[in-house]
Amino acid sequence: MKRHPLAILLCTILLGASLVLSTAALAATDLPTPTGGTNFDYAWLKGRARHLAQQPYVDHAGEIPESLKNLSWDAYMQLAFDSEHALWKSDASLFRAELFHLGLFFKTPITIYELQDGKVKELDYTPDLFTYGKSGVKGKDLPKNLGFAGFRLRYHTDWTRDLVAFLGASYFRAVGGEMQYGMSARGLAVDTALPRDEEFPTFTHFWLEKPRPGSDTATVYALLDSPSVTGAYRFDIRPGQMLTMRVDAAVYPRKAIERLGIAPLTSMFMVGENDRRMNHDWRPELHDSDGLAMHNGNGEWLWRPLNNPPFLRFNAYMDNNPRGFGLVQRDQNFDHYQDDGVFYDKRPSVWIEPIGQWGTGFVQLVEIANLDETFDNIVAFWNPAEPVQAGQELLYSYNMYWGTNPPSQTKLGKVVDTFTGLGGVVGVIRKYYSQRFAVDFSGGDLAMIGKDTKIKPVLETSAGRIEITSVRPQHAINGFRCMFDVVPPDDTQNPINLRLYLEADGRPLTETWIYQWTPPAAGDRHLYNPGHLEKQPGAN
Repeated sequence: MKRHPLAILLCTILLGASLVLSTAALAATDLPTPTGGTNFDYAWLKGRARHLAQQPYVDHAGEIPESLKNLSWDAYMQLAFDSEHALWKSDASLFRAELFHLGLFFKTPITIYELQDGKVKELDYTPDLFTYGKSGVKGKDLPKNLGFAGFRLRYHTDWTRDLVAFLGASYFRAVGGEMQYGMSARGLAVDTALPRDEEFPTFTHFWLEKPRPGSDTATVYALLDSPSVTGAYRFDIRPGQMLTMRVDAAVYPRKAIERLGIAPLTSMFMVGENDRRMNHDWRPELHDSDGLAMHNGNGEWLWRPLNNPPFLRFNAYMDNNPRGFGLVQRDQNFDHYQDDGVFYDKRPSVWIEPIGQWGTGFVQLVEIANLDETFDNIVAFWNPAEPVQAGQELLYSYNMYWGTNPPSQTKLGKVVDTFTGLGGVVGVIRKYYSQRFAVDFSGGDLAMIGKDTKIKPVLETSAGRIEITSVRPQHAINGFRCMFDVVPPDDTQNPINLRLYLEADGRPLTETWIYQWTPPAAGDRHLYNPGHLEKQPGAN
């Protein structure tokens, strides 16, 4: 996993003979499993989460042997699960489950159970489940109640590559038909982008339901816990060219939460065609996602290109009963990335499709300044408008789609490129600073537009002025390009919000492009006037 911003409280523990009491052992009393003929089900798990929310929070982070705490990345990668011990390997199952070892970033022991016909069996840690390579870790010296860091699922079409992995806090990732990991999702976000430390809830317990023979769906249950909230989750996972997850979440706040993030998505954006602020790498573009797509409750489709801003930016897009939102990698052209190692052109998009009525709230977007491609600096989630108070039960259900092309697509023309650069007119001396925007639209009915049809850009700005606006056909993409310059109103770096779509005869032809541009500092607004223009008659 690329980003591990886990707030860990390290405990001083008497290790004795290198032993440590793990969360797995504590959980035996804190979280009893159904007994006396009572079967495990989602209703039981919700009851446990509700009960836990009424108890003081107990943090077990860091309760692992010292030998696992300070491993390097290379050493941790040596701690490999032995696939011969994969769960359901000897059964007629289309799925297998493998476990992750504790260590490095993953210092909170997790309890994992196998679930069959409502009956629960805890999976015990034993050294023979793993190989240790050159890590320096001696498995025989580790406690038998150590616990695990998480798990992965694999599918019968390829037993060597991951289908989905749950690892670290409440993070998880999945793949579509490209079998390529990219961005991550989380169970819940708490107080993201507020002027204090963000809280990262943890999936502390998992129940892996044994798939029925021949079933193409795997079901996972999870218990979430943190200082502010507990939660019960169910994931129904169906592989395919577009992997689908049905998620049911029951959230129980321990206390009031200022900013609760439902269905949070986490991604990376460093360099793109629209933002080259950190363009020191030889590859032209570096990003897991290039835009936030939204389908509003009123039916409007919005496309918000992502940025790598010079400082943290937070945006909230109000909506009522949203139809969907997601972080999308629309650009799938290898030539635009030239990366034959991690393959940014194959990174999956993730689309959130609410089930039922989510009411009024906001799709919120956080963009953090990024210096390196290993840091996830983009977060998007749904934030309910109603205040979140202790003692509530908040129920959310949604479908998640992981893959190249989200299933929900506008029938209008879509934004396919956003280019930015210095404004002005070629060959004419620039007397003031402006920023050029070129937005390309393709798809929908755009390829059918005749040369006599007048295309009108509907363009708005929150500040400054717009000039040199044009719309022209782009035959290479069977679409149109709208170009315009924005002149900032002053020397400040106050963000400027832009909004654009194309119409003909009063009818929208495209989705709506929205953008937030931060003008450069006054001292960085270079005009780059060449000397031969400065010497022309009339030049100032």
